[in-house]
Amino acid sequence: MSTVIARSSKVFRAAPFLGFAGFGVFWGVWGAGLPLLRAQAGVSDTQFGVALLLVGAGALPAMLLTGRLVDALGLRVAGVLLALLGGMGVALSAASAGYAALCAGMLAVGAGSGAADVAINTLAATVEKWTGRPVVARSHAAFSASVAVSSLGAGVLTAMTGSLLVTFAAAALVVAALGLAVVAAARSAPARDAGAPGRREAPAGRVSLRIVLLVIGAIGALAFASENAYQTWAAVLLTDAFTASPALAAVAPAAFATTAALARLTTATITLRRPITTLIVASVIATSGGVVTAYASTLPLALAGIVAAAMGTSVLFPTLLSHGLRPVPDGSRGRATSAISTVAYLGYLAGPAYFGLLADATGVQTAFLGIAALTTVLLATIPALSALKRAEAALPHDEAPHSIRST
Repeated sequence: MSTVIARSSKVFRAAPFLGFAGFGVFWGVWGAGLPLLRAQAGVSDTQFGVALLLVGAGALPAMLLTGRLVDALGLRVAGVLLALLGGMGVALSAASAGYAALCAGMLAVGAGSGAADVAINTLAATVEKWTGRPVVARSHAAFSASVAVSSLGAGVLTAMTGSLLVTFAAAALVVAALGLAVVAAARSAPARDAGAPGRREAPAGRVSLRIVLLVIGAIGALAFASENAYQTWAAVLLTDAFTASPALAAVAPAAFATTAALARLTTATITLRRPITTLIVASVIATSGGVVTAYASTLPLALAGIVAAAMGTSVLFPTLLSHGLRPVPDGSRGRATSAISTVAYLGYLAGPAYFGLLADATGVQTAFLGIAALTTVLLATIPALSALKRAEAALPHDEAPHSIRST
């Protein structure tokens, strides 16, 4: 193997981490900038809540369609879409002086985010398959860490400048730079096996794989619903149930994000080698965390439950995605990622609303039992993943290029 090929392979392996880091920068700045964005637009809480729903409305169709774009144009699309997402944040911060402009900007950001999400996940799954390394889980860990760091940085920059536009512009520069780095890294990808692009699944295998992808997406929806409910409502729990100050309540989402990053990083290898075992253990830990949170009598105990829930829920979707995409040929991996991600994203959107309904009926703390119920259902559905092996046996496999596998 030549030195040039080895260097090329190392550069290509870095591409998913660069992409997820850029994605995390955008969403970290986004979360930190929402209060100022609401004030700048001059809208009520109800109007702002409706506008935020448009992010999901824009993301879903984009997620559904982007896989075909990646399959047709290649992995470099991920970097381009990431750079465009950074620009959309700037456009939104510059133009959201009224409700109509705010809604249009939210739709655009949602579309950009959904497209970038599918593209970078396809990139990560491809590098994982070609290298045999736990790239998907580690990439998601990079996202969580990037969100934590960039949200703190955005808070400092906004406090210094008082300008949302400056904050989003700074983020856009970082995101665009990382996007261009992804484009450059993807160009160094070794050529696929000559036979791989031309292989086609048999009709029976193709139908089986579609069903399996939808099942994985549905299980992923449970994972996303649980994870997003904790991220959205953990601070509210500390405020309502334990009368925590705003500064102390902010510890809950920060602890959740930090734990998620560490859990994804430390479990990456076992996630790749023992996906079913990982899903079972993670579901049990997440369920236990929900029960502890619901019955906690002190703030430290509630935080312990939230941290346990973060350890469990954070590894569920990366594990499902990695396991589900493993048998998919290179030429259709983008579409497969779209199928899983789009269905799973429905859970991401529904999680906080589901929790809100429970909280209205039972109180915020007791409502965490409803989240524990979701991860219990997820645990019960894991045996259905055995169908993946049957679908995999019916599909032809494209082997990883030797130039990467040997590095």
